[in-house]
Amino acid sequence: MRNKVHLYFYFLFFTIIGYSGKQQVAAQQDAQLTQYMYNGLFFNPSFSGKESGYRFTALHRSQWQGYSTSTGQGGAPTTQVLTTSGRIPGTDFGLGLTFANDDIGPSSNQEANLSFAYHRLVGRGTLSIGVSGGFFSSTIKFDEIDVVNPDPIIPTTGNESRMNINFGAGIMYENTKYYVGLSSKHLNEPVFDFGDGSVDNQLNNHSYLIAGYKIKTFAQLVFNPSLLVKSVSLNNFSYDFSVIATHNNKISGGLAYRGEESVSLLLGYHLLRDNSLRLGYAFDLVIGGNEAKAPSSHEFMLTYNLPTISRKIQRVIQRTPRFRF
Repeated sequence: MRNKVHLYFYFLFFTIIGYSGKQQVAAQQDAQLTQYMYNGLFFNPSFSGKESGYRFTALHRSQWQGYSTSTGQGGAPTTQVLTTSGRIPGTDFGLGLTFANDDIGPSSNQEANLSFAYHRLVGRGTLSIGVSGGFFSSTIKFDEIDVVNPDPIIPTTGNESRMNINFGAGIMYENTKYYVGLSSKHLNEPVFDFGDGSVDNQLNNHSYLIAGYKIKTFAQLVFNPSLLVKSVSLNNFSYDFSVIATHNNKISGGLAYRGEESVSLLLGYHLLRDNSLRLGYAFDLVIGGNEAKAPSSHEFMLTYNLPTISRKIQRVIQRTPRFRF
C-alpha cells in the first residue's frame, strides 16, 4: 500500500510540474520569466548590490491567458516576483531580498531568500561572488485535483503545505560592454514530504548561465542582446535569447525567443527626470506544444532605482584680521 501511495504522489507531482509547461521529467520547477535580463537577482545572488544605490522590482506574469483544464476549471500559471538590493555604504558588499510566488494549477510555491554578495575590481571590470539562503514552501490543493479512480488513502479536499530551507550561490563578471554570470539554486535539493511522510518530493538543483552585451550605435541607440541558459540537475537544457534596443536611455523595444516554446515582444519606458522609474511589458506567443497551452502570456514589470544620496558641503572662505581659511 505504501508503494501505491508513493507512486501515486510521484505521478501527481510530476503531472503538476509538466502542467506548468516546464518540460521533461526532471522539469524546471522555478518560475519562468521573459524579462529575465532585468531580474538577474532572481537567478543569481551575485547581482546583490552590484551597482551603487538601491534597486526595487515588482513583476507579475499571467501565463497562457484564458487557459482552462478539461474539467472547465482555471489553472493557468501565474507568477509574482519582488526583489530589492543595494550596496552597503562604504563597502564592497551588497545585500538583496527576493520573494516569489508561483501558482501552477493545483499547486502553489513560495520562496523568500536573503542574498549577500562581494564585489571586487578585476582588470577593467568587476568580479562578484554571491550566496543566498531562505525558505521554499510548496502547497498542493487537493480539492482542485480531478482523480479518475479515487483512493481512500489520498485526500480529496483541503490543502497540504510543506516548507524547507533553501540555498544558492553564484558568480558574475561585468564591465562596461558585457556581463556573464553562472549560478545554482536549490543547492541542498530540499525534500517535501506529502501524504503523511509517505512520499519524498524533491526540489531539484537548478543552474543558470546569464549573459548580455551592449552595442552602442548612432543616434543614441543601444542594442542589448542577452542569453539565459537553464538546466535542471544538469540533465536537460533550455534557453531564452533576446535583443532589445534602447533609445536615449528612455524607450526600449525588442524581441525574444524561448527554445521550442514561444516568441516574445518586449517594451519598456523610463519615467521621471532621472529615468529612475521604468515600466516594462512582455507578450509571449506560444509556438510549441499548443495542444496543451493557451496561445498567449503577459508579463508586467515595475523597476525603481534609488540613487545613493551624498551630501556635499561647500567650503566658505572665512576672513578675520588674524587669519583666513
